[in-house]
Amino acid sequence: MFTPQDIIFEDNHIIVVNKHCGDLVQPDPNGDSALENEIKAFIKVRDNKPFDVFLGVVHRIDRPVSGVVLFAKTSKALSRLNEMIRKGEITKRYWAVVENRPEKESGELVHYILRDGRTNRSYCYNTPKGDAKRAVLRYTVLGCSDRYTLVEVELITGRHHQIRAQLSKIGCPIKGDLKYGAKRSNPDGGISLHSRNMTFIHPVRKESVTVEAQVPANDNLWLYFAQSQAGL
Repeated sequence: MFTPQDIIFEDNHIIVVNKHCGDLVQPDPNGDSALENEIKAFIKVRDNKPFDVFLGVVHRIDRPVSGVVLFAKTSKALSRLNEMIRKGEITKRYWAVVENRPEKESGELVHYILRDGRTNRSYCYNTPKGDAKRAVLRYTVLGCSDRYTLVEVELITGRHHQIRAQLSKIGCPIKGDLKYGAKRSNPDGGISLHSRNMTFIHPVRKESVTVEAQVPANDNLWLYFAQSQAGL
């Protein structure tokens, strides 16, 4: 559930929030509460808006994922940010806690992803297959605990469940991600994938903006990895 403390950055044109694991970014057919509506309701009350609040979704992250989500507060900002997304001009980095350490400490993964809408699952292939879309990410191993490894991922393309599917393909399923091969679920039902930071050119001021989301505060493993990185 959204709270004002989840706001990372806000001005007249954009608002960036740290999404909680389990929250929807946009409403779905089930009618569950969604971050988009919660933020609109908050702004309407806070700013005493007499009419409906405009809020445009620039990008989405999966329901079991936490971290940075960017929204536009004006149609002009939304249009410009959507164009940046289309051109690949927004840099998105994720942290993933995976069950096995990758064979290489860093690298680029290129696969072809085919989405199955019936099961809401994506399948990864090493070579082109039918309507499968090319998927690219870069990763770096940041650290490890006794049982898990922290990997930073830079997302180059934006395919359905891309990070989850590609890391699973190389034998490194994300902690808690039963759909893609994790051994067990997380207590909160989410997965250990966090949209850590994002860099983009402000749609109006034309200045570079970098935003970063703190890891979930109620997860000791996340806190361990965050503290280990802060100490470098």
